Amino acid sequence: MLAIVMLLVTAAVVALVVQGRRDSMKEARTRSLSVAETFAHAPGVAAAMDSRDPTAILQPRAEEVRRSTDVEYVVVAGTDGIRYTHPDIALIGKHIIGPYKEALEGESITRTVNASRGLAVSSVVPVERRDGTVAGLVSVGIKVDTVNKLAYPSLPLALGAAGVALALTAGGAGLVSRRLGRQTHGLGPAEMTRMYEHHDAVLHAVREGVLILGADGRLVLANDEARRLLGLPADAEGRAVTELGLAPSTAELLASGKVATDEVRPAGNRLLAVNLRPTGERGGPPGTVATLRDTTELQAVTGRAQTVRERLLLLYRAGARIGTTLDVTTTAQELAEVSAPGFADCATVDLADSVLRGEEPEPPTGNVMDMRRTAVSGIGPDHPLYPLGRVIGFVPTSTEGIGSSSGHTWIVPDLAASQQWRLPDPEQAARILESGFHSLLSVPLHARGVILGMANFWRAGNETPFDAEDLSFAEELVARAAVSVDNARRYTREHEMAVTLQRSLLPSGLPEQNALDVAYRYLPAQAGVGGDWFDVIPLSGARVALVVGDVVGHGLHAAATMGRLRTTVHNFSTLDLPPDELLGHLDELVVRMDQDEEAGGGGITGATCLYAIYDAVSGRCSVARAGHPGPALVLPDGTVEFPEIPAGLPLGIGGMPFEATELEVPEGSRLVLYTDGLVERRDRDIDDGLEQLRSALAGRARTPEETCDDVLEALLPSRPGDDVALLVARTRTLDQDRRVQWQVDPDPAAVAGVRKQAGRWLADRGLDEEGFVTELILSELVTNAIRYGSEPISVRLLYDRALICEVSDCSSTSPHLRYAATTDEGGRGLFLVAQFAERWGTRYTERGKVIWSEQSLDGPPPGQA
Repeated sequence: MLAIVMLLVTAAVVALVVQGRRDSMKEARTRSLSVAETFAHAPGVAAAMDSRDPTAILQPRAEEVRRSTDVEYVVVAGTDGIRYTHPDIALIGKHIIGPYKEALEGESITRTVNASRGLAVSSVVPVERRDGTVAGLVSVGIKVDTVNKLAYPSLPLALGAAGVALALTAGGAGLVSRRLGRQTHGLGPAEMTRMYEHHDAVLHAVREGVLILGADGRLVLANDEARRLLGLPADAEGRAVTELGLAPSTAELLASGKVATDEVRPAGNRLLAVNLRPTGERGGPPGTVATLRDTTELQAVTGRAQTVRERLLLLYRAGARIGTTLDVTTTAQELAEVSAPGFADCATVDLADSVLRGEEPEPPTGNVMDMRRTAVSGIGPDHPLYPLGRVIGFVPTSTEGIGSSSGHTWIVPDLAASQQWRLPDPEQAARILESGFHSLLSVPLHARGVILGMANFWRAGNETPFDAEDLSFAEELVARAAVSVDNARRYTREHEMAVTLQRSLLPSGLPEQNALDVAYRYLPAQAGVGGDWFDVIPLSGARVALVVGDVVGHGLHAAATMGRLRTTVHNFSTLDLPPDELLGHLDELVVRMDQDEEAGGGGITGATCLYAIYDAVSGRCSVARAGHPGPALVLPDGTVEFPEIPAGLPLGIGGMPFEATELEVPEGSRLVLYTDGLVERRDRDIDDGLEQLRSALAGRARTPEETCDDVLEALLPSRPGDDVALLVARTRTLDQDRRVQWQVDPDPAAVAGVRKQAGRWLADRGLDEEGFVTELILSELVTNAIRYGSEPISVRLLYDRALICEVSDCSSTSPHLRYAATTDEGGRGLFLVAQFAERWGTRYTERGKVIWSEQSLDGPPPGQA
């Protein structure tokens, strides 16, 4: 637009200049001709030309005329073309230049000539005498430059007008361009045309109705789809939307002008989703644009899609919630809770008793398969269904039986109309119908070809009965749950086997002894059996060994390893080894076990152990430990101590000796031995656990049984994540009246004195019947000590649950039992001891050895429990 205006302005200026020059040239011709004719016909000019000195007469007059008329020159010449006058005096008398010959013929001529003073417009007029003859010529000229100057005064005005017009045009073009740029978003005509064609094609081809309404509620535009959906007449544009014959609610919504999103309105037999948006929010004209979608067919599709989404979400929740534990009952309850409410109003799960026990399920062989109600969800406690724990008999061999062995499910869309469903228990069926249940879907839980149980889904509040799609979903849901139930069942079986193995390896009871009053607790881990163990082992000389150990890990391997270690400790304890030596031998055994495991591709055995020997005669306790937590000692006044016992390395590392510690244990004190599962958890540091143990043990005097209960209640409020073994032993000491000790001279004659002293001591305690055997045993043991041992020699008698005879000397030589021949004179002493004593043996001390024997009595000593 600006270019066109510039072109027009330029053309106008050029035309104006050209026209001005043309008009000026015409004016110059007219002026020069009129001046020439006026001068030629002036009185006296012809006479002056015929005079003797025309120049003198005509030169002043010619110059006066030139100056007064603003012409370039006024030249008078004779008929021969010689000038009489001229502004330049030097040119007077020279020959005239120009078309004078034609003028001599009596005609006035005006032409542009190249005069002596430049290009000029020249008019030549003849000067005639009275008789009509030509006396001479008058030539008047105006220079072309002068002619052009005549047009210059109008040129600035024209250029100014052109500039103003150009500026106005440029400003208007800029404003128009800016407005168009805003309205067209910078698109050119081609783009605008293409976009208009595209929008028009889309508007009428789109499968969605589009209406544009003005601010006054009148229809401005409607595409083809909107006309079809609403049934609009051909002259609908320009009419009010309330006058188009639409449904009142639809017309009211369209005319409201409010913002609406997917509001469903009727239009004939259709349901339309209407969206309304204002058109003036972004600078457009006020009004409303409405889009319409036919949702009549989509309603059913949307409902089905929503159902599919809910079912997929339910399957996802089932995968996340079912099988979180390896407990059969919990898994069944999770299945019921996932299903109801949601898929069903109520869900029940019935499992076979063998499954609940963890046993391998078997196909039914009889007419009835017994199942037990295991889980119920989605209904109150006063429901009419069978309660939890109730045994329900089903007929798996019949085609209508719930959960047939062939895997058929049973779907009853209408319980009231089903006679087969009523047959097993008509009274129960009547109560169920009265409660509002109207539809049932039963799906068997199958695993590896056998039935684990049944999942039953009931509907009451949901009026839609179960259909084929529900059946397919229920089978998928139950199939996933059946895998979890079977995994839990197999885990239950393996766990029970491991627990049975572990309990068979642990002490089934406490041995009879008088040195300690013992109580114990053993709690298996929640995740499975472990390798914790404990033992109470009676030793010779009124001594008792207390053992607590822990094998790292869980499962059958840990339990089996625990059994091997416990048996080994029992065997080593029969040798009467001190605690540190026993742990040393046990460590060597674990090292060999690890070597065997490595050779077989197994893992390394990790184990800890604490071994303590309490002597009821001295009231002292010798303790050694291999990486195990140390014991707690509760004194009679309620003070709790944790004695410093060298920790030692765990069993199986080897290379380092163990160190035993002697503890003074007053009578009535409590020794508390435990495994790390008691004081250490993931959420509790071991130091905090020890402080809690101290608090639980401190205070009032309690029996070992009460102590065990209080400790577990304080430190283990829930089922532990690791095995826990707790052993509490309250100490006793043997009364002075029930023990005696003599020093024996290294003389064979001293044997008789020992027999007499022993006989009197036994008689004082009512043990006359034991006198003969005791004297015989002491005679043989003392004789061997005098003969083969070294000084000092001592004899000790202990009256406990058994009568204990001990002979000690400072020799480390151990006697051996021999079977003497009939011809041998000696070698029968220890044989006689073994025959008359219930047990006998040798134990080594720091200063030598002790040979001991035990004789059983009819009952415990008087006053002993």
